[in-house]
Amino acid sequence: MVAILIIDDEAGIRMTLASILEDENYRVFTAEDAIVGLELLEKERIDLVFLDVLLPRMGGMEALEQICRDWPDVETVMISGHANVDMAVRAVKLGAFDFLEKPLSLDKILTVCRNALAMGRLRKENQYLKKSNFLVQDDILGASAGITAVRELAKQAAASDARVLITGENGSGKEIVARAIHLGSPRADGPFVEVNCAAIPDTLIESELFGHEKGAFTDAITSRKGRFETAGGGTLFLDEIGDMSLSAQAKVLRAIQEQKVERLGGEKTIETDVRIVSATNQDLGKACAEGRFRQDLFFRLNVIPIHIPPLRERSEDIPLLLYHFLKNFGAEKIELEEDALQFLSSYNWPGNVRELRNLAERIAVMYREGRLGGDALVNLMRKTPAGQNGIAGRKDTVSLPADILERNFNDAKENFEKHYLEFHLARNSGIISKAAEAIGIYPSNLHAKLKKHNINIPTKKEER
Repeated sequence: MVAILIIDDEAGIRMTLASILEDENYRVFTAEDAIVGLELLEKERIDLVFLDVLLPRMGGMEALEQICRDWPDVETVMISGHANVDMAVRAVKLGAFDFLEKPLSLDKILTVCRNALAMGRLRKENQYLKKSNFLVQDDILGASAGITAVRELAKQAAASDARVLITGENGSGKEIVARAIHLGSPRADGPFVEVNCAAIPDTLIESELFGHEKGAFTDAITSRKGRFETAGGGTLFLDEIGDMSLSAQAKVLRAIQEQKVERLGGEKTIETDVRIVSATNQDLGKACAEGRFRQDLFFRLNVIPIHIPPLRERSEDIPLLLYHFLKNFGAEKIELEEDALQFLSSYNWPGNVRELRNLAERIAVMYREGRLGGDALVNLMRKTPAGQNGIAGRKDTVSLPADILERNFNDAKENFEKHYLEFHLARNSGIISKAAEAIGIYPSNLHAKLKKHNINIPTKKEER
């Protein structure tokens, strides 16, 4: 049943509006001020709010801002006996559906009510279509053995409610896999709620996850639902779970075990119905051994492990992904020459699929159509500022082993020389003569060094 909340400090207005709306078979709640109204929004599923402008304790405009921020799916109609054009314009800019003047007209109330509810339904349908379109456009693409295995695992995992732990480097597509699991599951009609555990300060993570009651801490002027509650009936995606504090880990473990949570500052136990999918770029097994992650939580989360291989280990997927991204950016008429594709396959891709997508967007902006050769492609990648992902950022593209400083001198020197040669060979599109010229040695010497380090030597004609 559709639920409507009336927030007005005049008892007569509340009673009249409630009577009209209940006659239309709506479920109606009333509140004498915005503070009480916001508390009701926390506790009840509300579809539409009638909100007075002039209210005690908290003004209607301030309440409107909070409703639009915390409950974006709820439509709000402002009402006032002292309206003016500027006030109405401001309310609409803040997100109000409409602005009604007192005394209220019966026909106007019912018309605006029906239109606002219809708009809410359209918005939810649009969000669902966008979410579905996201899956179509950014599905788990690739034909390599590694990504095929990921796709099959995600499909199998989606059919159950089992917890999934997705591992992989930054930019490898962990969120895409998590969304695919959600949208392929029986919970697809429910919410997909993401929590980036690395982006939320330790002091706020528990409030974000479990919610808080009014007065639980400074500035907690109203109660607020946590992500476990808002994800009810859907999927809760805990991204970068390895960065979560130990105290928060303990509460997440309890929430998973008992399927219940308690808001900060509250005593009421709230039952939850969420499917947990988590992701990390860390080795959680090592983190458990070092005491940075709870082993019991790791076992709870790691029911179905899915590891996404980095892009450099599935180079055969690069052309498919690149052309897919180019099409999304409206640049499907661009074709890459063989030397450009060879360079992309030999590049290290420290930023993984995210870096490839950014390159596709840059290509689309700069070219839109035509053929793109290796030299032009390398020049495009050089436009990335040093220190960021890109050919110019040597710190990112020459990926040396973490323990290189612990090795003996000869071993470290040999390892660096191998990476150095691979870098310049890739930078010069695999052309021996160009790479040799760039590093200041004869091509014959470069050939010998490549053989020494077992680096694949291009067999195609070098000069053109």
